[in-house]
Amino acid sequence: MKKVKVCGAVIRNDQNEILCALRSPTMSLPNLWEFPGGKIEEGETAEETLVREIKEELGCTIEVYDKIEEVEYVYPHIIVNLITYEAKIIDGRPQAKEHAKIEWIPLDVLQQLNWAPADIPTVKKLLANKIYK
Repeated sequence: MKKVKVCGAVIRNDQNEILCALRSPTMSLPNLWEFPGGKIEEGETAEETLVREIKEELGCTIEVYDKIEEVEYVYPHIIVNLITYEAKIIDGRPQAKEHAKIEWIPLDVLQQLNWAPADIPTVKKLLANKIYK
């Protein structure tokens, strides 16, 4: 089975809301929520990938901070190794260029969204730790 290494950004605003992205109907895992990010390319660090992917997907620049979680999730046709990091927008305003929509969601409402399975451990960790920056 194919294995892919990806990373996601847990981007917070000054109100401590998290930027969540809804996968479009044409993406794999359609209509599920995720932390924005993408596939780590050969020779890239996860942090470099996040800066590149957020620029491509959301049109803004982020600064990447501490790692939150690393998960390996086995989907029916692929194994996903997802690493999530804390991040903050340092330039630009996020726009949904690839996703159906993006929304700033309060921390205590995160569990109400229908998440992609690989992202759920990060949601649980954020809620369990009540990580406030």
